[in-house]
Amino acid sequence: MSKRKSKETSSANEECISQVQRIFRERFCHQCPSGKLFGLELQYKHLLELLKRTTIHGESNSALIIGPRGSGKTMLLNHVLKELMEIKEVRENLLQVHLNGLLQTNDKIALKEITRQLQMENVVGDKVFGSFAENLSFLLEALKKGDRENSCPVLFILDEFDLFVHHKNQTLLYNLFDISQSAQTPVTIIGLTCRQDILELLEKRVKSRFSHRQIYLMNSFDFKQYLKIFKEQLYLPAEFSDKTFTQKWNKNVQSLSEDKTVQDVLRNHFHCSKDLRSLHMLLMLALSSITVSHPFMTGADLLEASKLCRMDSKANIVHGLSVLEICLIIAMKHLNDVYEGEPFNFQMVYNEFQKFIQRKAHSMYNFEKPVVMKAFEHLLQLELIKPVDGPSVRAQREYQLMKLLLDNSQIMDALQVYPNCPTDVKQWATSSLSWL
Repeated sequence: MSKRKSKETSSANEECISQVQRIFRERFCHQCPSGKLFGLELQYKHLLELLKRTTIHGESNSALIIGPRGSGKTMLLNHVLKELMEIKEVRENLLQVHLNGLLQTNDKIALKEITRQLQMENVVGDKVFGSFAENLSFLLEALKKGDRENSCPVLFILDEFDLFVHHKNQTLLYNLFDISQSAQTPVTIIGLTCRQDILELLEKRVKSRFSHRQIYLMNSFDFKQYLKIFKEQLYLPAEFSDKTFTQKWNKNVQSLSEDKTVQDVLRNHFHCSKDLRSLHMLLMLALSSITVSHPFMTGADLLEASKLCRMDSKANIVHGLSVLEICLIIAMKHLNDVYEGEPFNFQMVYNEFQKFIQRKAHSMYNFEKPVVMKAFEHLLQLELIKPVDGPSVRAQREYQLMKLLLDNSQIMDALQVYPNCPTDVKQWATSSLSWL
């Protein structure tokens, strides 16, 4: 009987852990609007009111949401749209067009995407339009049910808005803002950007048609608020299926927030980056260690996750290099020290490497020149070195100028943990003299 009970408990715990991981994946990775907004109440109210005027009253608008990466621009918009979609009238009529400057790299691609999202490929068919404006006007005209009051409101969301500014003549932006000012279909354009100087990048004719509404997002909270956000982001919702597990989990989160080790980890993370996206990354890494046998997060999990977050990616690449490639990097390090960071070429690195071999009289490092060149090119592929003049400059491979993308501390730290690194190679790296 006890075995059956134990099996049932284990199964229940497994189900709880599975649900916990699903909830936090949605909260941290999918920008799900079910989470809480922190310090954005005024911006939320402003944006909601703006979109209600379009969706309910048929008023056209335009606005820019401006803030650094990770400040919550997309999350804010998702929360507002979620609330809007709960209104039946809006849900049935509002048309959304989502564009991204990274994907829609020119106006032609953008127009094709607008047509696809409005499901109007059949309406456009093989029609030939004289201009971009004519094509866009036709699309919006086709959405009308009759008079302005009965037209479907259209919401254009332009992510990475600053990239649309670089489109030829800013035609897309000009026409969208122009339509938002005219008494046609109710249209609102919302741009999301991290550029503070975005208005200066707009052409005069585009700027004159923009409403100049700007919603700024800044991570202005202090560490005390950051700690509160940490707790609220980890709390399980009241509707979680297992109430006992919820109480234990939330109690554990409370004790974690009071733990000095955890506070030190969070304080270091806070001083590195205040944005919530990096906090979500830290928590997601810590939560990945949660299992049935280890059902609650500990301070050690957060400490390990913090190390992973701060791990140097370039130094990690060095750990996987061959001894020959390590020797070439050390040769470059010495050349940097001697010539005070001036660019070098393969021939200089090869000569430096040869001096090391001659000094140590090591036949084990005596590779032929083509082999050394192959190792040098591998470092170039890994982007540990880069050409100074770019690929367009024609020069013999041996004499093309290069720059090392690792600093001395990164090289030395990587060598300390490099598996089975020969002693004389380490000594060569730590030597302050270059055998020139």
